[in-house]
Amino acid sequence: MPSAAVASCQGGIRCWGSIRSRARFAGAAVVNAFFFSIPPLLGGCCWCPCVLGHGMNSASGESLTPFLTSPASQVLMEADGLPVELWQLILSYLCLPDLGRCSSVCRAWNELVLSLDRTRWRQLCLSCLEHRHPHWPVQPDVEPQSWRDTFKQHYLASKTWTKTTQALESSNCLSLFQRRKGRRRLCVGAVAEFSSLRAALAVASPYDRLVLLPGVHEEHSEVLLKVPVEVVGQGKLGKVVLLASINQHCPTARLCNVVFMPARFTSVLYKTTSGYVQFDNCNFESGQLQIHAPGTCQVKFCTFAQSSIHLRSVALCVLENCEFIGSENASVIVEGYPSSDRNWACKHLAMLAKSCTASVWEPSPAGCPVAKQDGWGESLLEPVRMCEIVIGEERSSFISTVGAQALLGSAQEVTEFRENLQAAKEEEYLALDSNSSDSDLSSDNEEDARAAYKLPYQSHSLSHTLADVTDSRLQSDRLHALQTDLKLKSLQQELQQDKEAQSLASSLQGCIIRQCLFRDGKGGILIYSRGQAKLEGSIFRHLTYAVRCIQNSKVIMLRNDIHHCKASGIFLRLLAGGLIADNNIHSNCEAGVDIRKGANPLVLCNKIHSGLRSGIVVVGNGKGIIRSNQIYGNKEAGIYILYNGNPAVSGNHIFQGLAAGIAVNENGRGQITGNIICENQWGGVDIRHGGDPILRNNLISCGHSDGVVVGERGKGLIEGNAIYSNKGCGVWMMSSSLPHLINNQISHNGIYGVALFCRKDEAGDYPPGQGGNETFQEEREGAGGENGPDSEEEYPAARPPISVALVELNSINHNGAAGLHIKSSEALSVIANVIHANHDGGVAVLQSSQLTHITNNSICCNSREGVLVEAECQVELRGNGIYENRSHGIISKGEGVIEENDIIGNHRCGLQMLQAADMKLNLQVTKNRIQAFRDYGIALFDEAKGLVQENLIFQGRSKKFILRPMSNAEDCIVQDNVLLTVKKRFDMECMLINPPARPHVRGGVLGSCMAAGGPRVSSTTTRMDGGCHHRRSIFCTIL
Repeated sequence: MPSAAVASCQGGIRCWGSIRSRARFAGAAVVNAFFFSIPPLLGGCCWCPCVLGHGMNSASGESLTPFLTSPASQVLMEADGLPVELWQLILSYLCLPDLGRCSSVCRAWNELVLSLDRTRWRQLCLSCLEHRHPHWPVQPDVEPQSWRDTFKQHYLASKTWTKTTQALESSNCLSLFQRRKGRRRLCVGAVAEFSSLRAALAVASPYDRLVLLPGVHEEHSEVLLKVPVEVVGQGKLGKVVLLASINQHCPTARLCNVVFMPARFTSVLYKTTSGYVQFDNCNFESGQLQIHAPGTCQVKFCTFAQSSIHLRSVALCVLENCEFIGSENASVIVEGYPSSDRNWACKHLAMLAKSCTASVWEPSPAGCPVAKQDGWGESLLEPVRMCEIVIGEERSSFISTVGAQALLGSAQEVTEFRENLQAAKEEEYLALDSNSSDSDLSSDNEEDARAAYKLPYQSHSLSHTLADVTDSRLQSDRLHALQTDLKLKSLQQELQQDKEAQSLASSLQGCIIRQCLFRDGKGGILIYSRGQAKLEGSIFRHLTYAVRCIQNSKVIMLRNDIHHCKASGIFLRLLAGGLIADNNIHSNCEAGVDIRKGANPLVLCNKIHSGLRSGIVVVGNGKGIIRSNQIYGNKEAGIYILYNGNPAVSGNHIFQGLAAGIAVNENGRGQITGNIICENQWGGVDIRHGGDPILRNNLISCGHSDGVVVGERGKGLIEGNAIYSNKGCGVWMMSSSLPHLINNQISHNGIYGVALFCRKDEAGDYPPGQGGNETFQEEREGAGGENGPDSEEEYPAARPPISVALVELNSINHNGAAGLHIKSSEALSVIANVIHANHDGGVAVLQSSQLTHITNNSICCNSREGVLVEAECQVELRGNGIYENRSHGIISKGEGVIEENDIIGNHRCGLQMLQAADMKLNLQVTKNRIQAFRDYGIALFDEAKGLVQENLIFQGRSKKFILRPMSNAEDCIVQDNVLLTVKKRFDMECMLINPPARPHVRGGVLGSCMAAGGPRVSSTTTRMDGGCHHRRSIFCTIL
């Protein structure tokens, strides 16, 4: 005992009888020996911590407050005994058996022994030559919750290698594997009893212990292991080197603390085809382990340097806390379906696998991780700081401070853009209106007078859609519901809702790999020919690939870290499947997850970020369910779908990508529903070259370009999405692609709400990351042949044949330019949309060689005209409500029909007809209700040609009905119009009752298109030369 401990003693209690009785209770002579050795040092006194149990019966069932946390116990102990710290110091010198016996003396002693967790128990655990740090090699700096429990698990695990009977019953206690009593200890070495391992095995009995003395042991031919033995190296790891090839023919064996190197005649280090083998704390260099069914193995705390494990049809094996370095091929190869012919140890390995759970890393702070700089150069993702974006009364925290400041900081540029746009329009309107100016329109109380002539259309069918449209506050009920539905789910929530994922996560078949480190080699794990593997809590770094799963195989990956791979992190093909959940996949040179050739995995709750290419690629009839992932900061598309890829993508947060959030090209498909797609550089969703997805109920916002781009030969159904606050257009489409845009909320975008063009895209119109650089030659060549009949059945059959581009039931509002911009050579239908409060006109038709139907829309409160139809355009305007636009209601230079519209309350003329470029074109204006506050109801200019009849024209404040120059009396027929002077507001209300205010939509469908409103979340940048206004998307132009 240290002299300091002796000097601190001040008196004592002579309790020889108590010590003897408690020694008998403990059943340990060591207690007597320990305490009877103290009196000579203490001057004939014996100090015993049994005073801590004074007045308490250790055998009774009474509760005892732990003395270490009880001040009264500490006072009692220090009054008549030693302080707690000294007792801890004394007991820290005991060995493991003595600690066990002391803990059985009484409850107080038991608490005292348990209090040594961070000292003696830690020392015992780390000093064991058969094991290493419990979190090695993944987190060697993180201490376990209890060193005593960890040491207990290590101690019990070392006893699982033997088999005492032929038919061992199942038990929950692994300590039932007891070694045979009376076994021998055989030493092997140059100066030992046996000079070689082969000689010792020749005389060994079952369960003998063979100790290899320090040195190099070499066997010149294959060593047959015919009896179950334990082979242990003496001294620290590295002192014993074995150059041999061992073939196990016995039921069980254990090898520990040995460095294995291949013999000269083979690269196989160890092989078993029937038995169970356990490796503890070994090194394997430049060789291979082969385990064939029904054989199995358990490998723990081992290092594989340029070595590998080949598992063939193994029913169950466990690899824990191992390190794999510099493999020339895959470090672990899993081949074949798990055999039904199970080894005797499989059920005990299954219990071990269930009882041991992989360590879970501490969750990262709310929001997104920060990408770090390393040898691969600067991070692709700047530090992400979170801020709150208020939408109505709800808050969303997925927008970064950097992104928000950039968006809000561009407000000045937006203002300049809008002012320039407005100045250009002013010049145009001044030229148009030079003939219709009137000096007596001014009024000192214009607003009051205006209110007297304002028609109460909001009290009719538009009350649900046009509330609060005069300001920029958003009606955000739909956004509230959408954000609630799109909240990112945890893995636990996903497993509770998805029974298939729950079954996969709890399955125990094939190879189980936990807390292993794979680094600096070609491959991590290869699973093929229906093999199965489960990977938990492992790290894969600086490999060519982390995991390849092919040929109907199955992989289950939970809480792994996969980064800096030279190719894809996880590669699945040829009908592979499984579960990829809660992994951190980042900084890989190719895709984080690559799904091809009919592979169909579940990809849930992962963080996939900072990749040098796409986050997830689905190619060549690849499928899969991609749900509740965070995908951000990738250099190319967050999710890239092409060559008949058809995944289900839902509930993901895809943001801050350096290209598009989701790209669907080359006949890619997929159901993209319920995702948050924001702050991506090249727009939210990009669809081109035969891409035909279903895009439904997504939140697409704050992009640095357009929200949705449908390029050349792009198709798809775009339905029920909230598309807002993008710097470019809300939706940029080519009408030749025949897109269907239905029931979307498109608001607060920087340029147009919806822009339709007809120009063919050039090859360079999309960023290289969206299709130019990926190497998919194999999928490109086989895409046609693999698209079998069954693949068509999986695609939703409810999609009707598409013959015309369709824009229907959308709310398009508060956008930086026109709500709907049309420059198309194909037929188009614009039906039942709410187009209001845009910062330019409502609808602008600049080119339309085929008939464009604009029917049953509400077009109101826009900063310019409600509808602009340029020359040579064919347009049918029918059943629309065109209200309170700040310029003319309709300006038309083209031909077509304007019939049964309500053109009410616009600041200038209700309808302005101008001369068409082609004098043969005619315009029919019939059965409309028209009222202008300050100008003519209908104004005819420049020899405009057409027919104006049967219209109901209300008198405005200026008392002007129709402006008709005498020069075009022969070209334009004006007849049978009703000119109505309204004396009271009540008269005007009655005039809009039969029929009620337009538009009329069956069943009030229009009411479901709630006008998006609320504070503007972001603004736009200055319009670029050659941008959307020049027939090109910003997405295409910046290049």
